[in-house]
Amino acid sequence: MNTGPQNDWFEKDFYATLGVSKDASEQDIKKAYRKLARKHHPDTNPDDKASERKFKEIGQAYQVLSDPEARKQYDQVRAMGSGARFTAGSGGPSGGGGFEDVFSDLFNRGGYTTRRTGGYTTRGPGGAGTVPPDLSDLLGGFGGFGQAPGPSKGRDVTARTRLSFTEAINGSTVKLTGQDGFQVTMRTPPGVKDGQKIRLRGKGRPSPDGGAPGDLVVTVDVDPHPVFTRDGDNLRITLPVTFDEAALGAQVRVPTLGGQPVTLKIPAGTPSGRVLRLRGKGVKTKDRTGDLLVTVEVVVPQNLSGKAKTAVEDFAKATQGEDPRRDLYSRARAS
Repeated sequence: MNTGPQNDWFEKDFYATLGVSKDASEQDIKKAYRKLARKHHPDTNPDDKASERKFKEIGQAYQVLSDPEARKQYDQVRAMGSGARFTAGSGGPSGGGGFEDVFSDLFNRGGYTTRRTGGYTTRGPGGAGTVPPDLSDLLGGFGGFGQAPGPSKGRDVTARTRLSFTEAINGSTVKLTGQDGFQVTMRTPPGVKDGQKIRLRGKGRPSPDGGAPGDLVVTVDVDPHPVFTRDGDNLRITLPVTFDEAALGAQVRVPTLGGQPVTLKIPAGTPSGRVLRLRGKGVKTKDRTGDLLVTVEVVVPQNLSGKAKTAVEDFAKATQGEDPRRDLYSRARAS
């Protein structure tokens, strides 16, 4: 029998290796091991011999202390005192198994195999360099412990495309051409926003070792519209109206994006700046349809004819005494 593992039990304090007390719970041991294994794993410390040795040491310590029966036997051996050495044979003077039975029972339970994983050698199952299956998520970004990394994904490619305001709202078909002549035709979803990124899976560079191809990530730039602006899934428009339309009320025509004008009722006495809503005339997406928000703007005539001027003067006389700023001064003083 190889005496190396037996001597390790006398020479090495597995509790100290993991930084836990001798009465540590299974959860405390697992937590300590996870922290140290993540720190010293060869994938995060390439070509670092010290970390590789430390990783093997903590793996050996965890192998013993995480197994209740092995931990019990280890504690018994450690309690007998350090400094003893054993050689293979039939046992002590009595011919009994003695310590030999303790070690052979532990070390012959699993057997050892050697394999290459990620550029370094591990021993398993249960070997000093093998991470238990229930802890294989420690370095998920490295493909997991004890497993050879799979084929790598191809490189992602980025691109930009420019759409008109209407194309962005309604959706559009775009043909993209790379510097090497590589072409991709894509359909932008209705309602795409300025600056939005669209990911086309599998349209990037091929994998160098047989893995999945990368993705194409397209950034969309949207040109402004001369009349409409976007507010989430709503569209906004400023609607000029005359003084009499705002004062007396009116039915006016309002343009819609890419469609026929619709009729909007302006209530009598509508002030400039009031927002009226036309439902269902905004941006249509797969989830909902927004509204068209109409901001009323009362237009003041710049040039009045003689007759129009007389009419305004008559209006001023008829409404004499009405002061729209009546409460303004009192509110200003109160603040």
